Amino acid sequence: MSFLSNNIIRSITIIAVSLCLLWLIGLGWAVGEYYAGKPKKAPQTAKVATKVANKKGLTVVALGDSLTRGTGDEAGKGYVGVVADEIKEKTKRPVQLTNLGINGQRSEQLKMQVQQAEVGRQLQKADVILVTIGGNDLFRGGQGLIDFQSGDIAGIEKKYLSNLKFIFEQIRKNNKQANVFFIGLYNPFIQMDQGKEMSKVIRHWNYDSAEVTAAFPKIVFVPTFDLFELKVNDYLYSDKFHPNKKGYRLIAERVASLLTW
Repeated sequence: MSFLSNNIIRSITIIAVSLCLLWLIGLGWAVGEYYAGKPKKAPQTAKVATKVANKKGLTVVALGDSLTRGTGDEAGKGYVGVVADEIKEKTKRPVQLTNLGINGQRSEQLKMQVQQAEVGRQLQKADVILVTIGGNDLFRGGQGLIDFQSGDIAGIEKKYLSNLKFIFEQIRKNNKQANVFFIGLYNPFIQMDQGKEMSKVIRHWNYDSAEVTAAFPKIVFVPTFDLFELKVNDYLYSDKFHPNKKGYRLIAERVASLLTW
């Protein structure tokens, strides 16, 4: 009886051990199949790498007035469009251009514009930022020609420089790394009777603007006065104020010569 009991116990033990082995083998196979079909955590890193790799292009954001819009260029590009083309050609990378310029805009209005949330988001993405502002503050639709000798110009310039400083601060608040190019003023009235006197005002205006620009890292003042000085009418649109296609190309080439990658 004892012998029979021992055999039964031994058989049950063997069966139990066999079943346990089979269960472990089955579990191992199931787990292997589960993880074979399920992505590991490592692809999270791959996903980030892919996101960076996909940012092959460069982003250009333009702010300012009618010169930013390209008013007067028969081709519709203006200096902003030509600079974008130059960047594309130099880097061999696609360029995304966002032109936020507004015809007739003054520094006070641009100051408000750069505080908008959507504009802030555009600036955050930018690799290059182009700015033209101040012409409408100074010239005011031709009024500047009448009262350029008055004390009002000093007050107008003071307010403009304060706005310009705020605009640059806001740009840098949103984007500390982008190269910013601020385009100086030329004198479209240089061949008029009061042209030489107006040139003095514009040179002084440009000098003070450049001083504000110099206080910020990677913001470059781009002079244009000399480009139009000798043959201004060759580079002006029919309104005798905005550049034509040739004039915009002169400005764009000056900006492009400052680009480094």
